[in-house]
Amino acid sequence: MQTTTTITKRWQTVIPSTIRKRHQINEGDALVWLDDGQTIRLIPVPADPLRALRGRGKGERLTEKLLLARAKDREREKR
Repeated sequence: MQTTTTITKRWQTVIPSTIRKRHQINEGDALVWLDDGQTIRLIPVPADPLRALRGRGKGERLTEKLLLARAKDREREKR
């Protein structure tokens, strides 16, 4: 998706409503600007980062993966 906005004389711009709605950006939310010298990325920062991550690992069998990794660590420590 490509959208164009304009910079005002006070150096402000508008986040298009389609992007605000898709990424749930609301009044008062923080945005991080990342500049790598060639591109600029704008990253919304959730008000409650832990709540935003809730449910992201669903179906990933994370407990099983953690237990397997711990078992491997114990095996390495025995050597």
